[in-house]
Amino acid sequence: MRRIELKYGQTAIPFEFDENRFEVLEAKLGAQPLSDIELGAGLDNPIDSPRLEEIVSPGENVLIVVPDATRQTAAGQIINLVVRRLIANGIPPHDIRIIFATGIHRRVTESEKLSILTPFIAQRIKTLDHDPLDLMQIIRFGEASGGIPVELNRALTEHDHVVLVGGVSFHYFAGFTGGRKLVCPGLASAKTVSATHKLAFDCATRSRRDGVDTGLLDGNAVHEAFMEAAARINPSFAISSIVDDAGRAIELFCGNWITSHKKACEKYAADHTIKISGKRDLVIVSCGGYPHDVNFIQAHKALEAASHACNEGGTIILLAECPDGLGRKDFLNWFEAENSDALAEMLCKNYKVNGQTAWSLMRKAERFTIRAVTALETDAPAKMRLTSEPCFKDALLAAGAQAQGYVLPFGAKNLPELKPNAFPALEK
Repeated sequence: MRRIELKYGQTAIPFEFDENRFEVLEAKLGAQPLSDIELGAGLDNPIDSPRLEEIVSPGENVLIVVPDATRQTAAGQIINLVVRRLIANGIPPHDIRIIFATGIHRRVTESEKLSILTPFIAQRIKTLDHDPLDLMQIIRFGEASGGIPVELNRALTEHDHVVLVGGVSFHYFAGFTGGRKLVCPGLASAKTVSATHKLAFDCATRSRRDGVDTGLLDGNAVHEAFMEAAARINPSFAISSIVDDAGRAIELFCGNWITSHKKACEKYAADHTIKISGKRDLVIVSCGGYPHDVNFIQAHKALEAASHACNEGGTIILLAECPDGLGRKDFLNWFEAENSDALAEMLCKNYKVNGQTAWSLMRKAERFTIRAVTALETDAPAKMRLTSEPCFKDALLAAGAQAQGYVLPFGAKNLPELKPNAFPALEK
């Protein structure tokens, strides 16, 4: 018997299982966490770009863009090094500001700022909060392809240099996180966020648009829209990290905001795409604990990964604490639709970003039996067509004692993919 710990919020659920019945799908990462010296070596050898110290001169000011608390990026360690380098290069602390790329997520709390940046930085460098609905914060940069309005935070224009600091992982319709996403949707208006995200959905087919999927950039309409928006700012420098399961940086890609991010995505996909010979009737998936299961909208990303490994009609057991609830007060309203086709009709008539997440979730609920172990209010899972389970043991018993399964200990970070010689049409 093998025993693993499946993360659930800030805690973990032990799982002892027969390896003849369950296969664990996880990235085999041999890299060790990078030291400050190793991160510094990366900053000294940027991709397709001069060093940051050669770009920023004394007398200029800098805006550093970082993710919110829903991401693990090792931003604290990286920003400490970046700020120290800027100060050593003649940039005083009052000419450095940090803004949180929250997009349409809630504001970052004071305690989260300390966690993201470290107390040393949070207490010394001025931070800014983005509000996508505050028109006083927003400047219009014309239109992108298809008439999409490009409206971004004015702070991006009030600094001589913009430096992006983020992490790379899979995203279920933008392909990957990080890079251009820190600008759009991270610092975009609600109108721009909605217009760019709408590209993921094809109202003619009532389904996700072709080319829009996890791990895809080329031909991905959402990614291309984000790139167009970010190009209006043309960031001076970008830093993309890849982190281990504890959130520690194990890879660093920096330099040109386009090419360094692309290389980071290529490396991430190579290490975190897990080849499987076939799908199975049962998939157990943990989001990877906090912050990946901070709310259900975030937890859905792990459910997306699990769906790639589960047979149609099979069972997915989702471990997602969701201490912040659903993530949006109006999220449940979408589930008043009779089915996913009806929800798609609602979405096409009145598009909302989280309506698309609701549609994606309902489609999965129609394809699989989803048993959720969660701290959500008791009626919420049922409204979302999920079965709420009081504990993991009960969920396992309900799934059946004989089903062959997969275990995804970190569903938010890994992508199961059928091997080229697999025959999904012949699977049960």
